[in-house]
Amino acid sequence: MSSLSIILDFVFRLACLLFLARFLLQACGADFYNPISQAVVKGTDLICAPLRKIIKPFKNLDFASFLVAWLVSALGVVAFSYLAFGTPPSALSAVWAGMIKTLLVLLQFYKWTIIILVIASFIAQGSYHPALALLNQLVEPVMAPIRKVLPSLGPLDLSPMVVLLIIILLEDILIRSYI
Repeated sequence: MSSLSIILDFVFRLACLLFLARFLLQACGADFYNPISQAVVKGTDLICAPLRKIIKPFKNLDFASFLVAWLVSALGVVAFSYLAFGTPPSALSAVWAGMIKTLLVLLQFYKWTIIILVIASFIAQGSYHPALALLNQLVEPVMAPIRKVLPSLGPLDLSPMVVLLIIILLEDILIRSYI
């Protein structure tokens, strides 16, 4: 893999993550006044606002943002294929691979967010930081159903381990379907 391919993959994944973050902020009902939320909204509004006139949000799901994330991933697949093989993939395989990559970026976001929050809970107990507060709001809808099922062990919360295990299994399934 060439350096240019690595940089291109990073840029496309970052752009995909930005639009997925916009989707998640609205889906989770995260604090709009958080400065990080404001930055994400301002960074994506130029592309999402016109598209949102065509693709209306359903309840709290902003499908325009998700569609842009998917398209960015598909463009990344096309760019990578063109760099690696000299020819673009078929439209159907680019769309399919774009969806797989979008879902992988989403799962990796959740995986790293949970790891960051677990480490922060040991290091900075009881402190407030806007980034950690926002990450907590984005992860809570995923963790809450697991917390309801798992028995309480006092101060020990095992739900992050269970969610991480589920994410790792889902990543493995997606990677196998991508190959």
